[in-house]
Amino acid sequence: MRLVDEPVEWPCTRVETTHGILMDFVVDKVSTPEGGSMVRNYLRHPNSVGVIAVDDQGRVAIERQYRHPVRRRLIEAPAGLCDVETEDLTHTAQRELAEELGLAASAWSVLVDTYTTPGCSTQATRVFLARGLSQVPRPEGFVLEAEEADMAVDWARLDDLVDAIFAGQIMNPTLITGVLALRVAMLTGTVDALRPA
Repeated sequence: MRLVDEPVEWPCTRVETTHGILMDFVVDKVSTPEGGSMVRNYLRHPNSVGVIAVDDQGRVAIERQYRHPVRRRLIEAPAGLCDVETEDLTHTAQRELAEELGLAASAWSVLVDTYTTPGCSTQATRVFLARGLSQVPRPEGFVLEAEEADMAVDWARLDDLVDAIFAGQIMNPTLITGVLALRVAMLTGTVDALRPA
């Protein structure tokens, strides 16, 4: 059995779109293979990247950032939207790491690719592993605004993050998938065999 997600598109007989600031709200009337129809609402959302940045002591860079929809300050990995059309995913991740944490990395690999919430959003996220960290100035002209201006940055041991995830204390999907993917890669000895960035 080949384990791979399959691209398939059921035809739409009606599409209604409401444009938002960052994303669009879409209502599709979809024809099903058995001849029926269904209506599905979803967000057409830009893709994103996340970064599990690990220092020479094995600590992971984390942020505590307010997320208004859930009314919580979440523990997160550095992350951001793919909102520059000509920028590839690796460069987006490098930019986000510099903007949010003032860090650069000399070694990049891909930990995991996910659809954030495939039942209601088009957003896909690539989570990178960044190692060989060094301090860099934030990119010229970049200013932390809104939630990012209130963001606190810290470091955490990987084992402590795993424990907090399984205790239900951390709920950010990018951090969870990245941390658990890194833990599995470490346990199976495949960190150096991860996909190149």
